Amino acid sequence: MKMLLLLLLVLLDLGEAQGSLHRVPLRRHPSLKKKLRARSQLSEFWKSQNLDMIQFTESCSMDQSANEPLINYLDMEYFGTISIGSPPQNFTVIFDTGSSNLWVPSVYCTSPACKTHTRFQPSQSSTYSQPGQSFSIQYGTGSLSGIIGADQVSAFFCQVEGLTVVGQQFGESVTEPGQTFVDAEFDGILGLGYPSLAVGGVTPVFDNMMAQNLVDLPMFSVYMSSNPEGGAGSELIFGGYDHSHFSGSLNWVPVTKQGYWQIALDNIQVGGTVMFCSEGCQAIVDTGTSLITGPSDKIKQLQNAIGAAPVDGEYAVECANLNVMPDVTFTINGVPYTLSPTAYTLLDFVDGMQFCSSGFQGLDIHPPAGPLWILGDVFIRQFYSVFDRGNNRVGLAPAVP
Repeated sequence: MKMLLLLLLVLLDLGEAQGSLHRVPLRRHPSLKKKLRARSQLSEFWKSQNLDMIQFTESCSMDQSANEPLINYLDMEYFGTISIGSPPQNFTVIFDTGSSNLWVPSVYCTSPACKTHTRFQPSQSSTYSQPGQSFSIQYGTGSLSGIIGADQVSAFFCQVEGLTVVGQQFGESVTEPGQTFVDAEFDGILGLGYPSLAVGGVTPVFDNMMAQNLVDLPMFSVYMSSNPEGGAGSELIFGGYDHSHFSGSLNWVPVTKQGYWQIALDNIQVGGTVMFCSEGCQAIVDTGTSLITGPSDKIKQLQNAIGAAPVDGEYAVECANLNVMPDVTFTINGVPYTLSPTAYTLLDFVDGMQFCSSGFQGLDIHPPAGPLWILGDVFIRQFYSVFDRGNNRVGLAPAVP
């Protein structure tokens, strides 16, 4: 009887996970930071953006959905492809659970960043309409602004026909700030956060997918391969999750505040000793943030604890010391999620020599939204993440390499 009950529970879980899975391949490219480091331009970039990664880091109020920290995108490596319009115009985007708008460059944009990326041409789409609304999103010290358009949006899927959302409102950027977007591998951003984050009251893409009955289950999941060669197998799945991407069972964590995918942390341990959040704190699981971020004073303590030191405007560790550095553990809903030193450091090669930078970054998020820790790609690479809108929860399990 017990075996039968266990089998039924497993089958029930499999049924929930499957439905029709719509897979969007994610490609892994060298990050902007790696490009700048290879060109010996990283320090100059910090200065040009008024960022000091050692003494103090970019702060962000995040009390409004239209404020995005610029540093989040410097280490972004995972991108997917969508199309907008009829016939389709293709764009490379970040799928970002930390925001809720879709935007791409407009053909009318003359900013240097737009000139280096694919731009949307509304006159070439037979299904385009323009509601006549403007939008603006703050990125660091500059703003990205433009107009709201509406058209059909599709993603490129593996093995099945792509989903097409009709009447999707999206931003057409006319101005884009700073050097970050000039050298970025992506054209735009597709937000997967809750509707309350959306600038201009626009309905997010995934909400339209649910409303238009394009997904069997109101959830999506993200697998980020740790394979440095293109991240083979990395994917975003709409409508469920794939058991082959993780080991064991998913541990479900309630969303504490709908907007970001915000959850509660029990504590943060370094080398087995609780060092932060001893009485609990709040965090968000964010595919649009490349590193793990936290309050700058706490991150400075963490950098010291792992032996990271300032190098050329960022924190780095001796690659030879990885085997003696401490583990860092995030306890979430009673479950420990442990990152080894190789998991929380980023390996690069500079002039043929190994360079290991810290995967932790200071970011001060002020009240009322903060303070917050952000569990970005450094965390998600190690723990398969499921975002369940139907039950307002996040599922986490050890990712299969």
